[in-house]
Amino acid sequence: MQIDVPSFIGAVVRRVEGRERDGQPVRAVIAERAYDTDVEDLWDALTSAERIPRWFLPVSGDLKLGGRYQLQGNAGGTITECEPPRRLGVTWEFGGGTTWVNVTLAAQGAGTRLELEHIAPAGDVDPFWDQYGPGAVGVGWDLTLVGLARHIATGAANDPAEFAAWSASDEGKAFAAQSSDGWRLASIGYGTDEAAAEAAAAETTKFYTGG
Repeated sequence: MQIDVPSFIGAVVRRVEGRERDGQPVRAVIAERAYDTDVEDLWDALTSAERIPRWFLPVSGDLKLGGRYQLQGNAGGTITECEPPRRLGVTWEFGGGTTWVNVTLAAQGAGTRLELEHIAPAGDVDPFWDQYGPGAVGVGWDLTLVGLARHIATGAANDPAEFAAWSASDEGKAFAAQSSDGWRLASIGYGTDEAAAEAAAAETTKFYTGG
């Protein structure tokens, strides 16, 4: 597996926003990118139990509004929003905590723009922010968007073993490092002190590259 790392990194717009949810402060880590397919096809790739494993992970559960889902070896939760083919919202329950993931699709020229936001409580209840910043989830989502892009381009399933080998390769590590740096810039844009953002990005890069 080989990809054009700068092209994939540059295809994603990254930002962080402060918000409120149920009267409590939260942070939204947001990634946007365009895909060369129509809204209906991208929606199907995101919501079909048959297609999700082709680019992400095997999924089980009741994939409809109010239903529970479980990604193999990863998060599970409840489908809280489902407005085909535009908007999907889920709780993201992992490691004993609950965060929220929303995906919004919109036509853009001949393609479709995807916006993914991962929302987590801010303040002392977020133990990973000070250590890793937005890259704690952002790098993982960047890697996921690569898998989705490869599936959309070919329609084929990604080989998990091949993807794992690529992630451990020099090219995969370069991707993680550049993704981490992109989230560093997004963190600074959000208002994080530059030194703190750099330290968090260094920890994120180390986590993903072993360096």
